Amino acid sequence: MGYTLLHIVDWLLWITLAASTLYILFFAVAACFPCNQHPSLREGQGVGSFLILFPAYKEDAVIVNSVQSVLRQDYPKDLFHIAVISDHMQPETNEQLATLPITLLQPAFEKSSKAKALQYAINHTSKKSQISNLKSQINKVVILDADNVVEPDFLKRLDAVCQQGHQAIQCHRTAKNSGNSIAALDGISEEINNSLFRRGHSRVGLSAGLIGSGMCFDYELFAKDVVQLSSAVEDRELEGLLARQGVHIHYAEDIMVYDEKVSNSENFQRQRLRWMSGQVQTLFLMLPYLPKAILRGNINYVDKTIQQALIPRSLLLLFTLPLAIIITALSFLSPLTSHLSPLKWWFLFAAQCLAIFLAIPSHLRLNALRHALHFPRMAWLMAKNLLHMNLKSKEFLHTTHTVTQH
Repeated sequence: MGYTLLHIVDWLLWITLAASTLYILFFAVAACFPCNQHPSLREGQGVGSFLILFPAYKEDAVIVNSVQSVLRQDYPKDLFHIAVISDHMQPETNEQLATLPITLLQPAFEKSSKAKALQYAINHTSKKSQISNLKSQINKVVILDADNVVEPDFLKRLDAVCQQGHQAIQCHRTAKNSGNSIAALDGISEEINNSLFRRGHSRVGLSAGLIGSGMCFDYELFAKDVVQLSSAVEDRELEGLLARQGVHIHYAEDIMVYDEKVSNSENFQRQRLRWMSGQVQTLFLMLPYLPKAILRGNINYVDKTIQQALIPRSLLLLFTLPLAIIITALSFLSPLTSHLSPLKWWFLFAAQCLAIFLAIPSHLRLNALRHALHFPRMAWLMAKNLLHMNLKSKEFLHTTHTVTQH
């Protein structure tokens, strides 16, 4: 009886971890294939009219620099407008922002969230009349975080992609700082996510994943969907809404959005706690619609639902390696455990390492090795979050930023 139970537990654990491993390995391999699509830029021709939204909660250190990077766009000034949703920022910051040619919105939320800020912005900016500098009505909405900066040709390149007819676009968000090991590994983690959930998905024709910033949407589509957002992980919730509607998310991997990475363990743990809790919350939100999606052949919705059920990569490694060592030891210690197969565990660990290696861009692999010794600590911080997850909480967990020039 004990022999049978041990083997059942062994295989159940292995299959659970193997499912997530197979998923990330498949898309890591897919991400290695070249892209066929290279949209040509129409130099000097502005077609789309953009509303750029900056939700900014206590972001006094970075918001002005980020807004100025968008104001420097090499794009017709009468075809884009910036709105900053200043939530609990200092009067001095608001005074600086008020001198810029933008719309400054100052809501008074009792409980703040990014979803509330975006809803407020859509409700308090007009598509036609209230934005006086625009010569045509807004047809696209761009979402940037308060710490994001972009190149002067950002809107020109984005406009070229929009002209292809995409209703939802995720740009390539990448790190703008790597001052210590935490920031460096956070930036590498972001690029791994880009490989798996954006580039890899695009290569096989699936909808890319959203990141929360560097996003562009058709105005009407976004205005209709944003009012339905209620969680602390609005990007995951929005992914599910778009998938249910059959809207494909295009990955514009050549359009960069520079993002500040967390540089201390407290911010890292808080950020990952929000992500992990939000992932499980989103899974429960999406599961009721899964049967209908399967019946209708909505592959993107099925894929997005599976994503919410994946075990985070760092936890995969944190669980698999010790289990491989334990099973190997048990297989030599007792006749009852001699028939356990440790080889499958080592194979699983090797597959995880291969997937992560392939997903790291080649120019970052040496840097990843330099900081690898700090990985166990960061994985442990994520494991500790399992004890603090509140699946009912919709509380917004703020990540503080520092002044980072680009």
